[in-house]
Amino acid sequence: MINELVKEMVEAGVHYGHQTKKWNPKMKPYLMKNKGGIYIIDLEKTVQCLDKATDFLSGLSSRGKKILFVGCKRQAQDAVREAAEATGQLYVNHRWLGGTMTNLATIRKSVARMKYLEDIERAPEYKLMSKKELSALNREKEKLRRNLHGVRNMEDKPDALVVVDVAKESIAVAEAKRLDIPVVGIVDTNGDPSKIKFPIPGNDDAMRSIRILLQHLVDGIVGGAKK
Repeated sequence: MINELVKEMVEAGVHYGHQTKKWNPKMKPYLMKNKGGIYIIDLEKTVQCLDKATDFLSGLSSRGKKILFVGCKRQAQDAVREAAEATGQLYVNHRWLGGTMTNLATIRKSVARMKYLEDIERAPEYKLMSKKELSALNREKEKLRRNLHGVRNMEDKPDALVVVDVAKESIAVAEAKRLDIPVVGIVDTNGDPSKIKFPIPGNDDAMRSIRILLQHLVDGIVGGAKK
């Protein structure tokens, strides 16, 4: 089973890290060698970390806890949304707004504004608005939806984060640390695994790599929910 998973990871390029000049020394325990100026990630370590993270998320899911998926880079956006939808969880995949968790009251006001704009046709003032006003409100609605649609039902802070690229999503990771929320994160060779509780060493730049790692986590969450 492990060999089969490692084979799939190799085919997806999970083992490819960044150029050696861009590495973070704290990733050394998870690396095998330098090949052509690129660090190669030890996939056996990846599998171990992935299983540990999956068990943790499965346990949360079995207790009905909330998990927030985060990944705003282009390669991760669809995979993050699909993972959250497959598990009935929360997500941010366009832009992390500072204070999404630490200033939740403000985020909830923005969500309320978004919901108002989505239902504006039912509002009594709708018929009094000009085309120009409605056009501006529609642009505002679309902007809010891009940023907040995945957390529209987040009434309280989540119980865990799943982050694609902990280096890029450093603000989200910092907020989680401040609130003592455990983070499961895909960490490439340029990332810092010490900043999160469950690092998963792997290529966070390739869509296939991101998908295979997230799918393993999704399977664990779905399995936990059935317990």
